[in-house]
Amino acid sequence: MSLLFTPMRIGDLQINNRFVHSATHECMAGETGLVTDRMIRRYERLAKGEIGLIIPGYLYVHPLGRAAKYQTGIHSDEMIDGLQKLVNTVHQYGGKIVFQLVHSGRQTTKEIIGQTPMAPSKKGRDPMLLVKPREMSEGDIQEIIESFGSAAKRAALAGADGVQLHGAHGYLINQFLSPFFNHRNDAWGGSDENRFLFLKEVILEIRKKIPKGMPILIKLNTQDYTPKKGITPDLAKEYAKRLKSLGINGIEVSCGVLSYSVFNVMRGDVPVKELVLNLPWWKKHLARIMLKRMMGKFDLQEGYNIEAAKMIKPVLGEVPLFVVGGLRRVSHMEEVLEKGYADFISMSRPFIRQPLLVKEIKEGKTEAVSCVSCNKCLAAVANDMPVACYNKNFPVS
Repeated sequence: MSLLFTPMRIGDLQINNRFVHSATHECMAGETGLVTDRMIRRYERLAKGEIGLIIPGYLYVHPLGRAAKYQTGIHSDEMIDGLQKLVNTVHQYGGKIVFQLVHSGRQTTKEIIGQTPMAPSKKGRDPMLLVKPREMSEGDIQEIIESFGSAAKRAALAGADGVQLHGAHGYLINQFLSPFFNHRNDAWGGSDENRFLFLKEVILEIRKKIPKGMPILIKLNTQDYTPKKGITPDLAKEYAKRLKSLGINGIEVSCGVLSYSVFNVMRGDVPVKELVLNLPWWKKHLARIMLKRMMGKFDLQEGYNIEAAKMIKPVLGEVPLFVVGGLRRVSHMEEVLEKGYADFISMSRPFIRQPLLVKEIKEGKTEAVSCVSCNKCLAAVANDMPVACYNKNFPVS
């Protein structure tokens, strides 16, 4: 039997195969963050496709940590009923579901949250969102740590099988971890140990709030690709050691910061026309120029996070490692597992196009995914449109 279809444990949680639906912003929640029927239908299709572990799109843990208009929330008890329906739907088909928890930090706008976004440091203006954040106070930091714990408790009450912290792609945890973003000279910055402290305190707070044995996972950047040095594979390896010592139950490796290097996160085509569709007239011209300069520079490289995974896997011991990013051929996925580079295969865009992909692979109906990495799905959510494969039918006038 292919290793892809052998079970494996994540902490106390048994996963039936090695496929993971990597958290993908659905752009399907209600305007107050509530789960909708449309979102439940999406995950019902994915669960029917026999994915071992499903991680829905990032759930914001605090009203000021919201990143997008139709993002799902886990910031109040009002969210629990809808999240429970989502969990029950996935469980109905034998799947497991873990909720990804996030605070956007500086990677949001005043229009979304109603005030100036916060960050570990105020230095720098976001090149894409044009935001200059305010620096978080000690009170802000403690409040957000507590909000992660409260959100994890809601995940447990909704019946989720675990939680995953979003420590990648430029969101708040990534901002604290990265020397590019974190310029503090107090207990929360100034050294690798201090920059790690926020994440450490979040994990310890979550442990207090969830049932014993409930897995805590993290999505971790291995390379920020920021203009000046941020997280590198060597620093990510150091953080992975610290996470193991804290008893983390699994690490998913990724790369890139949305505001500075979005096409390192999702390599492939740069769909200029689609990305600028709903920008204000005064932004469109500059955005076109910037995006056209990127064309051809981020072509898909199959398994583009595997080299970083090879560095981090040896320090993890029995802690499972998930690798995401450009995995397209079944034979390559099997090789990744057989050679011990990773324990789980995470995918996002392929499941947007083929929700039944795992079942098709199991039945021998396909040897490769059909996603062509056109990134029009990325353009859709950037325009507040529901995530879907828009490869041939993006509604551009």
